Amino acid sequence: MIGIYFSGTGNSAYAAEVFMKAYDGSSDVFPIEDKKLPQLLKEHDELVISYPVQYSDVPKFLRDFVHDNRDVWRGKRIFIIATMALFSGDGAGVLGRLLKQYGAEITGGLHLQMPDSIADEKVLKRSLRANIQLVEKAAEKTAKAAQSIKSGRYPQEGLGLLSRLAGFLTQRLWFGYRTRKYSSRLNINTEKCVGCSKCAKACPTQNIVMNGNRAEGLDRCTLCYRCVNLCPKQAITLLGKRVVEQTCIEKYSGRKDI
Repeated sequence: MIGIYFSGTGNSAYAAEVFMKAYDGSSDVFPIEDKKLPQLLKEHDELVISYPVQYSDVPKFLRDFVHDNRDVWRGKRIFIIATMALFSGDGAGVLGRLLKQYGAEITGGLHLQMPDSIADEKVLKRSLRANIQLVEKAAEKTAKAAQSIKSGRYPQEGLGLLSRLAGFLTQRLWFGYRTRKYSSRLNINTEKCVGCSKCAKACPTQNIVMNGNRAEGLDRCTLCYRCVNLCPKQAITLLGKRVVEQTCIEKYSGRKDI
């Protein structure tokens, strides 16, 4: 088994790492941006995929990755970890149904509540201690799930009909359109930007380019919030007007290699 992930602020990457270490002590975890990943997928029949739910749906960039590599999923046994700030309904299920279209077998699902990544809104913000506790509980739950799977018992969170209805009625019905296309809403304050290029280097979709010593956003944002949370001058916003709090997993877990 190998772990793959798409991650904005590091939550889903952290979950994949914890899972694999608990499962077999390995560090076989790869971001979906890794150019070697399509070949690695062909070489492994069992996978764990970790990703951040957006409006109880799959981020556009991850959805494209699944479609673009449609030939590798047939016959794969896949366990899905869905990370979220509060509630998603069927986070594991919505990605599972997408993968099933290409012949994958979904072995189970796990839902993890993690620190909020939407840095430019006050909604869902918690204290530092509360976020540390969230990460600790998520790590414990993930490790237990890995041990359970080793015994042949796969958690099934987010895969049932009731979960699907909850995800649709509470979020996708109202906000699902936001994940179906890339966004052009990214805003970069040119007065604050110092041209460090951290945002451009971190962006998974190459949505940010450097124009001289200033960053510019294009129209291919997948709402992952990497750039907003990494900008040292808090010069980038997406859904809100100003940065309220930057939240990366290293603040709560000690993880340094985001």
